Amino acid sequence: MKSRILLIEDDPHISKFLELELQHEGYEVNHVSNGKAAIESISEKLPDLVILDIMIPEIDGYHVLQIIREDYSNELPVIMLTAKREVKDKVKGLRTGADDYLTKPFHIEELIARIETQLRRVKGPERIAYKEVVLDRSSREVKVSEEEIKLSKTEFDLLNLLMENKGIVVSRTKILDKVWGTDEWSNENVVEVYINYLRKKLKKAGKYINTVRGIGYVFK
Repeated sequence: MKSRILLIEDDPHISKFLELELQHEGYEVNHVSNGKAAIESISEKLPDLVILDIMIPEIDGYHVLQIIREDYSNELPVIMLTAKREVKDKVKGLRTGADDYLTKPFHIEELIARIETQLRRVKGPERIAYKEVVLDRSSREVKVSEEEIKLSKTEFDLLNLLMENKGIVVSRTKILDKVWGTDEWSNENVVEVYINYLRKKLKKAGKYINTVRGIGYVFK
């Protein structure tokens, strides 16, 4: 399951470089070059992480960050990437709600490490367990009563989504968005098909995947 990064940067050379590097690392990147487009993008679909320049047209980075925190999410990781190097600028960014602050010029390896740190923070522990079912995100292994269950990538991502939302109903639309990367499928039967695959592979533990008619599924 690719993490989605919203890159808000008006310098075409930096944005192209970052897009290529982040895509190479396996991230899905959506680039916008001004604050207004950034807010429009966030209102349509919340990304997994934001890389935000301060000096951008339309709405500056500080105000974009303020809008994110006030209107959309307190948990969405935001890394400010900016040429503004003074301590007062860094303090203002962090106090406005940035999770991290990196100045230009920068090393791409450091930025990627900071991205990984922020995504780990919001994604929670590497290991999720419920009774006899244990899912390990780092090794992508699933065990039921100590027996390893072989799952496809899609089946693993689906089980991961359900288990990390344990006790919460996950809609078919959200499943399509998070597992398949789209919420615009005309046929939602693909979700039901994979739910059935998963139940069969989990055997008796498949009973934990419950259908909520007309809405989606819940792991409980």
